[in-house]
Amino acid sequence: MRALIVIDYTLDFVTGKLPCGQPALDIEERIAELAAGFAAAGDWVVMAVDLHEEEDPYHPESALFPPHNIRGTEGRELYGKLNETHKQNMPNVYWMDKTRYSAFAGTDLELRLRARDIRELHLVGVCTDICVLHTAVDAYNKGFRIVVHTDAVASFNPAGHEWALTHFQNTLGATLLKNNEPIRV
Repeated sequence: MRALIVIDYTLDFVTGKLPCGQPALDIEERIAELAAGFAAAGDWVVMAVDLHEEEDPYHPESALFPPHNIRGTEGRELYGKLNETHKQNMPNVYWMDKTRYSAFAGTDLELRLRARDIRELHLVGVCTDICVLHTAVDAYNKGFRIVVHTDAVASFNPAGHEWALTHFQNTLGATLLKNNEPIRV
């Protein structure tokens, strides 16, 4: 079994308070296509969405990044066409709040994946070298097979994006796909 984990593809990370900008805009169609395809196939789709509290001085990101994805703000909404997929209320599309880079940190994601006998995780979203990377590392350490869709991940740091793609493949043994075809970086 497999699942698609859509990481932080929100207004704040695409065009808002901590934007990846054009690289994130460029992957909108592909992310929406993958989410719709996985959902239609009956696979589990997880919308792993960053959640912060306003003016939280104890969160480690507070010293690193401007406030973003604050509870109750428009910035936490899924971006563009992905939001349309989520609004269809399909039983296999799941919204999950996360408060750290990794979708596994402090969440019940692993339990939910194991309950569904999911062994292969397809990762998409932003930022390639931050939240996608940390989720991939945790997935690797928990024994999941990892597939990263290179045409559906983006970062505001081009060098970090390229480094992370190489790290996924060479250190985590991830399969990299572009247009559903395996690639080497």
